[in-house]
Amino acid sequence: MLGCHRMFIVSLLFYSGFKSITRTKQMLTTLAVKTASGGLFSKLKTGASKLISSAAKMSLQAKYETLAVTVPHEFVYHVELNRPEKLNAMSKTMWFEIGKCFETLDSDENCRVVVLSGAGKVFTAGLDLKDAMDMAPELAEQEDVARKAKIVVAKLRGYQKSLTAIELCKKPVVAAVHSACIGGGVDLIAATDMRYCSKDAWFQVKEVDIGMAADVGTLQRLPKIIGSDSWAREVCYTARKVQAPEALSSGLVSRVFEDKESLIKGAIDIAQDIAKKSPVAVQGTKVSLVYARDHSVQDGLNQIAVWNQLMLQSEDFTNAVVAQATKQKDVVFSKL
Repeated sequence: MLGCHRMFIVSLLFYSGFKSITRTKQMLTTLAVKTASGGLFSKLKTGASKLISSAAKMSLQAKYETLAVTVPHEFVYHVELNRPEKLNAMSKTMWFEIGKCFETLDSDENCRVVVLSGAGKVFTAGLDLKDAMDMAPELAEQEDVARKAKIVVAKLRGYQKSLTAIELCKKPVVAAVHSACIGGGVDLIAATDMRYCSKDAWFQVKEVDIGMAADVGTLQRLPKIIGSDSWAREVCYTARKVQAPEALSSGLVSRVFEDKESLIKGAIDIAQDIAKKSPVAVQGTKVSLVYARDHSVQDGLNQIAVWNQLMLQSEDFTNAVVAQATKQKDVVFSKL
């Protein structure tokens, strides 16, 4: 009988062409309702969900060399920097894959929230300097400074675009930092929505120590995150380490956990809570917050007015209001 269940699920998935997983689940639910016992099709529906989830996880894992992407709970994705043997140093491949990953998650209807962490002993040691030096032969081929500069600026803009993809991803991104977060790691978490860390975490804007100014987002985003221009300038000019307690008091992170294990669990728990909310509401909120940060108050008000003239007509608004009025819990919102 179990084999028949599986064959039925697979046939139904192929019938839908995997183009609409929601439609497939709706078909299974309808069948269950029409069946007196409902038991058989309830099992089929559960089996289909598990099969779809497994396929999604396998597909994600196969895409990246330097990232590990998993789905710990429905609508919650966990992205890990995955070069533990290199202390998660940010190579060219990793920079590219970060951008690709978050551009993909932005349009993935199965993703509502992302937790970003690092595998191994540290969050990230920052830029992979050895990897970055591979650009030297290309520069050596050019004698004129303008030609050299053209090569460098193309690389920089590519790296900037990769991290900005995190900010432009409409799904909230929760950074979970343990141990070291150096240089490019600060650029990385500055593009996220929320930042948590473990007690052993420390942060360092390292660039001035290697004779350069940070150029991938820290100088642009950090002052706006913490709200203290003086503090931001101090840590950027001195390249000193910022330990977890100071990161919390400054506003760089909003919560400190005992260790990495409790950090990851806490971040995923918060992500789950967000994932239960209307995706229309959550994504609209992120878009508006990012827009308002870089524009005047009036521009921000105009933006959200235009946005909500459409989104207040969404079924999510009606369903959420009715749920609040009737004290209904665990409202299920459609994918977006």
